[in-house]
Amino acid sequence: MAISELPADLLADLLSGHRQVLAEHAATGRLPAREALDAYRAAGRRAARLGVPLRTLVDGALAAGEGLPEALPALRRAVSALMEGYERAQLAAIREEEQAWREFVDDLLQGRAERLAERAEHFGLRLAGSYVVAVARGMRDGDQDRIERDLIARFGSHNVLVAVRDGLLVCVAPATLPAAVGEFTHHVRARFPPGWRVAVGRPQRGPGGVVASYGEAAQALELADGLRLKADVVKAADLLVFPVLLRDRGAIEDLVTSVLSPLLEARGGHEPLLETLEAVFASHGNQTAAARRLGLSPRAVTYRLERIRRLTGFSPDDPTQRFTLETAVLGARLLGWPTSPGFGR
Repeated sequence: MAISELPADLLADLLSGHRQVLAEHAATGRLPAREALDAYRAAGRRAARLGVPLRTLVDGALAAGEGLPEALPALRRAVSALMEGYERAQLAAIREEEQAWREFVDDLLQGRAERLAERAEHFGLRLAGSYVVAVARGMRDGDQDRIERDLIARFGSHNVLVAVRDGLLVCVAPATLPAAVGEFTHHVRARFPPGWRVAVGRPQRGPGGVVASYGEAAQALELADGLRLKADVVKAADLLVFPVLLRDRGAIEDLVTSVLSPLLEARGGHEPLLETLEAVFASHGNQTAAARRLGLSPRAVTYRLERIRRLTGFSPDDPTQRFTLETAVLGARLLGWPTSPGFGR
């Protein structure tokens, strides 16, 4: 914006008294007093709020000093004070925008729906369609800024939202843009230290859908940890049965206690036997494949399964008993059996 493009008298109003300050300095040699410098800073802040370019403001201040070469020291201080006030106003505006962004993200992920769509548009996001939320655990300082910068550079700020919530790095992307979640996972894999994990919620529609997908992704992380899954990336859609199991905690606790408690009496402890069952279930009943998973001989796996059958009365070779055993093992992992306070030995 050139000086000629400013509204009439705006620049003159911002620099009111400036020519007089310069003239007084030229006549007396006295530099501007503190009150005058404070007025310049206030003018700089006001110019920033009004959207007057800093270059235009400085040009106007310099123009007022033409013909007064002896006023250069005062002019230098005046311009410095104008720029200081301007920069402070810009910094305050940035902080206000950052605060508004943090509040918007918190409201979005918690489902506080007040003017969410309107506020989203302010940040370049459109919430009318379906969105997918991915969360990553294991973030270090600085990871958020780098990943956010890379994703926005590729997909645009109107397509992806990257934020931190409850210690998790969160990525919100349109369901029609699955590459964004893939790219998010790629950057997490490249930057996070060992032990990271990404969980992906199901596509959901609208602002409320963002909340639902985020909740599913966060729960999928907890389930993956409880089940001791080895996968670095888990999908909520693949774990839908587990929230169903946990809805009746009392029934699951009773199943786990009834079926697995005899394993607590096994020599060597219950854990090797649980791990054997998990390996067999993961291998679809193939004991040779389970042995490879465990680093054991097939004979050792057969021996352990026989011990389980003798102790519990359940055998993974029987379809009905296999389902009961597998459900009990999953419940045990999810509920932290046998050390959880809900269980007794």
